[in-house]
Amino acid sequence: MSETSTPAIKAAVLAEALPYIKRFHGRTIVIKYGGNAMTDEHLKQCFARDVVLLKLVGLNPVVVHGGGPQIENLLARVGKKGEFVQGMRVTDAETMDVVEMVLGGQVNKEIVHLINQQGGKAVGLTGKDGNFIRARKLLMEDKDHPDQMLDIGQVGEIVSIDPSLIALLDSGAFIPVIAPIGVGSGGETYNINADVVAGKIAEVLKAEKLILLTNTPGVLDKAGSLLTGITPREIDEMVADGTLSGGMLPKIGSALDAARSGVKSVHIIDGRVEHALLLEILTDEGVGTLIKSK
Repeated sequence: MSETSTPAIKAAVLAEALPYIKRFHGRTIVIKYGGNAMTDEHLKQCFARDVVLLKLVGLNPVVVHGGGPQIENLLARVGKKGEFVQGMRVTDAETMDVVEMVLGGQVNKEIVHLINQQGGKAVGLTGKDGNFIRARKLLMEDKDHPDQMLDIGQVGEIVSIDPSLIALLDSGAFIPVIAPIGVGSGGETYNINADVVAGKIAEVLKAEKLILLTNTPGVLDKAGSLLTGITPREIDEMVADGTLSGGMLPKIGSALDAARSGVKSVHIIDGRVEHALLLEILTDEGVGTLIKSK
């Protein structure tokens, strides 16, 4: 809110937020944090304030973060080039070391610090902490040869998530900040798509909302227009005709799975908008696409 806003405008904004605060009090909101909101300094501060405010008014935000640009930067410094298949990062052993260093160390600690600077009590986790994200190797179908599967390295799919650690943190007024790294039955480390982790955590926690921050206004049609509400059937058609592709595929897949598995609403919103989280959750203004369950 602008410092030049009149007291009356500020009071009206707070009054508008009240019914949303009452409706969502005590509910879990899972937020996938990525894109420009994670690299622009001003937007990073806005995000951290939003998360702290949500916690202070009685909601339970759970943050799951990516870190694609930061991983690319470090890979370039060690002379490697990132490779993707159907929106998933190909992850050999050396790349996995970089991914774990960036996600579990650099990025996770920065987000925790940002939230704590704004008065929150954030705690950083990876799925290896308490083995709470169990995973196995992901084999992907080869689109050119449907009878064959692609091995893209130490990329994992989720076997199970133990919600008890997150629930314990929530009950203690802490804000969990989760890096999307899982652990295999033999202790192997797996890189898991952050959208997939956010969606599965939202399902397991029976979250009120799953919110995916992106670098676009939301889901766009072929003409580039924002679709404010779409159904699973419409999404299937958009994937089939190529409207949705690349990095949007795991995002859309996670959103659909969450909506079909009991998460009450799933939002893909524009992380380039200041205070996008508050606008989406606590006001009448929407800043993205709502995925309907039917």
